[in-house]
Amino acid sequence: MPYTYILECADGSLYVGSTRNLDQRVNEHALGTVAGHTATRRPVKLVWYQESERISDAYWLEHQLKRWRREKKLALIEGRVHDLPALARGARR
Repeated sequence: MPYTYILECADGSLYVGSTRNLDQRVNEHALGTVAGHTATRRPVKLVWYQESERISDAYWLEHQLKRWRREKKLALIEGRVHDLPALARGARR
């Protein structure tokens, strides 16, 4: 099944990705075999994921989450879905 996921890196940064095999991909990030952001920020910890029906849905969600500010991603990770609309860009405060 396809997944969209968020990893917390050792430096506190959040990495968003998508994959067809979540366990394998998280392991690759943990081992540092994925070039890029997580390779130099290990260890990493899986903090959120969502399963999708199709890989295109997982990719779409990945791209949406990458546009979110950290504050909004943290609300998602913490299960504070009621806070998400208020944290949207351009939302009235």
